[in-house]
Amino acid sequence: MNLNSTPRTATRHALAAAVLLGGFAPDLFAQAAAAPNKGDTAWLLVCTAVVIFMTLPGLGLFYGGLVRSKNMLSVLMQCVLVFALVAVLWSLYGYSLAFTSGNAFVGGFDRLLMRGLTPEANAATFSKGVVVPELGYFAFQAAFACITCALVVGAFAERIRFSAVLVFTVVWFTFSYIPIAHMVWFWPGPDAFTDAAAGAAATAGSGFLFRQGALDFAGGTVVHINAAVAALVGAWLVGKRIGYGHEAMRPHNLALTMTGAAILWVGWFGFNAGSALEANSTAALAFVNTLIAPCAAILAWTAGEWISKGRPSMLGAASGAVAGLVGITPAAGFVGLGGALAIGFVAGLACLWGVTGLKRLLRADDALDVFGVHGVGGIVGALLTGVFAAPSLGGTGVYDYVADKVGDSYSIAAQLLVQSTSIVITVLWSAVVAFIAFKLASLAPGGLRVAADEEREGLDITSHGESAYDR
Repeated sequence: MNLNSTPRTATRHALAAAVLLGGFAPDLFAQAAAAPNKGDTAWLLVCTAVVIFMTLPGLGLFYGGLVRSKNMLSVLMQCVLVFALVAVLWSLYGYSLAFTSGNAFVGGFDRLLMRGLTPEANAATFSKGVVVPELGYFAFQAAFACITCALVVGAFAERIRFSAVLVFTVVWFTFSYIPIAHMVWFWPGPDAFTDAAAGAAATAGSGFLFRQGALDFAGGTVVHINAAVAALVGAWLVGKRIGYGHEAMRPHNLALTMTGAAILWVGWFGFNAGSALEANSTAALAFVNTLIAPCAAILAWTAGEWISKGRPSMLGAASGAVAGLVGITPAAGFVGLGGALAIGFVAGLACLWGVTGLKRLLRADDALDVFGVHGVGGIVGALLTGVFAAPSLGGTGVYDYVADKVGDSYSIAAQLLVQSTSIVITVLWSAVVAFIAFKLASLAPGGLRVAADEEREGLDITSHGESAYDR
């Protein structure tokens, strides 16, 4: 039995009976006869590769350009090691606990230690009778887990001990990323919904937030809000950088940051469009929305910055692009083009406020504005998904797998309540787990933070014995 659950695209179709949408589990029901389509397989593998490229080197360059030159390599090292660590943990137990049958909050052990992950195993998609190789799905989901954990490091860059990053990552990945992914994206797959009774049974075996009907096409809650809350907790607990608020801490290389942002944007096409799991019209919709929403966000951020500060900046444009990408992530396969433009524009302005006004209110040294962009953008995107998924506003509505058609009714108010609930649960869950994870990391030799003299000299030399540039 193929026990994996489909990621973001999961939230793309749902059962009218329970307004279900979300990621879903592989072939648990009678799909042995189905064979993967070569086009779908190729699409999934290409998308997986570009999502990996988002972290290595995209996120590393984006973050690296934003820190001071003496900490460039430390950020790259954190991204590389977090990626490698999470990929191994995903192989050993993460995939099984996230995307196999278990309970409403966590999966089981059917794929523990990679058991059953053979070239012959298939995973369901979002169309009845259609499958993809489970190994491809496994790798696609692994890339998501890796970049989510790597996003967190931007908040406490330039002053955290390297060993603390690794300890935190193990704990938070295990007890926050995995359960949230299971709650939002796990379901038995479309072939389970043969009639109303079977649909009800399949719904009962799905993740907790999937049961509620939470819409998250590609990771607004699972990836962005989840990581951003952990990052904010880390910024508070690790403390402010020496000289923060008194010394200039400007990005050392905005050309690298812009390069990283461009790589992230290209990779995001795989992130969002790949979440359809098939090379079909939903993938095309997600692809186009991923193109236009960031453009709207760039214009919104630039205009807001121009008006408030008197001049536009390259950093603002790059940040606006990421804000739009974050905002459209949960909505990519659910909303029409007009909805994508609206989400991008609102996300651009909201995230500009997130890295200025909100940041001052929170009194946290979120060094690379992880919460201001990924947290605020993720919340905006998750809420507006509930609005613009409505067919009356050009959205796709909710798919009824029993009737095999789009459901006849869609309530924006009801969906907003569901979306708000999923946001609150994600925020609280991630915050509690992150607090515990950082406290455990502080017990490691040396604690959470490097010594003051090491921080002043820079983590490249003091933590890794290397320098990004000749001195």
